[in-house]
Amino acid sequence: MTSKEAPSREELVSRAAELVPMLEKNALWHERHRRLSVETVTSLAESGLLKLRVPKRYGGYESDMRTVVDVIAELGRGDGSTAWVMAVWAISSWMAGLFPDEVQDEIFATPDVRVSGILSPTAVAVPTEGGVLLNGKWSFNSGALQSSWNTNAAVLMTPDGPQPIMVAVPLADLQIIDDWHTTGLRGSGSVTTVAADLFVPEPRVLPMVPVLQGRHRSLENAESSIYRAPFMPTACATISAPALGLAKAAKQAFFERLPGRKISYTSYDSQAEAPLTHLQVAEAVTRIDEAEFHAHRAATLLDTKSPTGEAWTLEERARIRLDLGAVCQRTKEAVDILNTASGGSSIYTTVPIQRIERDVQTLNLHAILHPNTNLELYGRIACGLEPNTLYL
Repeated sequence: MTSKEAPSREELVSRAAELVPMLEKNALWHERHRRLSVETVTSLAESGLLKLRVPKRYGGYESDMRTVVDVIAELGRGDGSTAWVMAVWAISSWMAGLFPDEVQDEIFATPDVRVSGILSPTAVAVPTEGGVLLNGKWSFNSGALQSSWNTNAAVLMTPDGPQPIMVAVPLADLQIIDDWHTTGLRGSGSVTTVAADLFVPEPRVLPMVPVLQGRHRSLENAESSIYRAPFMPTACATISAPALGLAKAAKQAFFERLPGRKISYTSYDSQAEAPLTHLQVAEAVTRIDEAEFHAHRAATLLDTKSPTGEAWTLEERARIRLDLGAVCQRTKEAVDILNTASGGSSIYTTVPIQRIERDVQTLNLHAILHPNTNLELYGRIACGLEPNTLYL
């Protein structure tokens, strides 16, 4: 395989924008069938967007973080579930590039391969000859139904105590429990996967401590700037993008329906309604702008530090988490405002704003995206305390 110059940020965002009408059309199908449609997945592959975080030597783009955020946010204007799954595929493809080169050769042998993954170490690995024996399950495995590989976190039991690891596992080796019956992000197909006495060869077992510190094992990717970044800031900056995209979708949906609303200034009641609607719109737009600032600040920090290989301070790592929390908080506030201002006719399931509201609420409940979790972590470090998590 040969590498070539990656498309520019503008080109990739333009490709994402071209998919928005199709995603809007398919969003109801995604919600009803609890997965992405074949048309959506095929279009993502044909657009080249699945290559965002694939190593260049496999035909990927190794796009910088600002590009990743802007592309996924653009997809979110069309459908939140698609944007979320794309974020997971981008993170997991990047993660696959941290594994030994022989494992990458196996994973990326298939063009446009889709790799999903879970960050929560909810499985246990026990050493055995030639590898580990894996048991456990991973819930909320977004995109797993339409992926070929999983990069999942687990705990390795060693004589020195439990150690965090990441394992690369073919989806065909896992049991799938179709339990994704939710109110939001229904199209993400975030089912549960189970490993039962699954043998994982040693090369597919990646110790996570070096990864969390921004070091990796792949010799071929050692000179790539995107692989000099630590894991959690990379993951957190990426998953801020679907929330930003949903807020922009809410703004777009509100203004598309606005011409049909009858706001008059002649009656007593409507005299109060019209100025209130204008105030709500201004507040929502302000919050969306603030969310975009935080998403871009996180991306810029990664893109600035990664090429240098400079060590990250605790404050910088925590600031990425702060930015993620702020994106989620501000986008939810904006969507809540616009949903309220949309009026009673917006309650129908065919009206996008109600789906957007449920999707952004679901994102805000995610363990890593929850605003309070991220703000409290940054506050601890700002006050001179130790972080209360290994995943920083």
